[in-house]
Amino acid sequence: MKLVFLLLSFLIGRVSLVGESLKPADALAPEYRLNGPSFGEVLGTAKEHLLQSVVGLFRNEKLIAHGVVVHPQGLLLSKASSSVGAGMIQSSQGQTFPIRIRKRDEIKDLALWQITSSPPLWRAVTWKGEHNQTQSGSWVISASPSLEELKFGVVSATSRPIGREGGVMGVLLEESNSSDLGIEVVEVLPQAAGDRAGLRVMDRILRMDGRPVKTVEYINRMLQNKDPGDLVTLLVNRKDKEILLRVTLGHRAVAFDLFNRNLLMSGPVSKRKDNFPLIIQQDLPLQKEIMGGGLFDIHGHCLGINIARVDRVTNYTLPTKVILPTLNMWLKDWP
Repeated sequence: MKLVFLLLSFLIGRVSLVGESLKPADALAPEYRLNGPSFGEVLGTAKEHLLQSVVGLFRNEKLIAHGVVVHPQGLLLSKASSSVGAGMIQSSQGQTFPIRIRKRDEIKDLALWQITSSPPLWRAVTWKGEHNQTQSGSWVISASPSLEELKFGVVSATSRPIGREGGVMGVLLEESNSSDLGIEVVEVLPQAAGDRAGLRVMDRILRMDGRPVKTVEYINRMLQNKDPGDLVTLLVNRKDKEILLRVTLGHRAVAFDLFNRNLLMSGPVSKRKDNFPLIIQQDLPLQKEIMGGGLFDIHGHCLGINIARVDRVTNYTLPTKVILPTLNMWLKDWP
């Protein structure tokens, strides 16, 4: 609390030094605003230690995720679905090293990576602990994409589970009680799974995974048991010709977010944003390419792993309560 008081006093003091003739928007110089360079100075040496425990993961020289060091011998934890294919990491000092994957947890979307050629010791994160209770309104911090600065924000909602959404084709179907002629496709959402598979408006779905289709409800029941990424086969009638299509199901949020004006303004979001046992919700300005990095408190303790960018003001973090049991099991036999 003392640190927060000093921080607020510092910011208020800066405002009082600005002349009253300035416009309200100019009352605080950019470098002293939230996420400005001077804001991170309140952490002191903790800033350097925090940045040293976070790395960028690269695939073909492109940043695809962040990760945190969890063992001095160069073990990293990151978001599994974002870090697929990573071959190199870059430290906050700009050094690069090769990596390889060692463990993966599909349910929690976590991956353990090993730096295969590196200095003998790395600075590992200090975990807050499995029983930390992060309250709404608490200050939280993450590293910037370049690992040169810090991003500040607050916990913006109560911690909670995020349920499973299931896989979708991204199409709208006719509302028919029953039809022996199949179910007509009345709209195909652009760039959604059905569109990518070749489904067209006025196609009639005759069979799904080899089973006859007569109602929309039957299709919905079959899809409820499928996950994003699962493959379904469709036999469709198109202008009196039967065509077999293979549809790789997408995420419900990704398909229907195309029509959400707020999300259209958000920029790229995480592909997986659902089915997490527990999350911390926070409002840091983070890109999807730095998911997998750590979320820290104002003392530099790691509260969890940033696991999903949902929209421009919402990110999910997997808390230590969920992470540590899996991580400790992975590390128990490590020297």
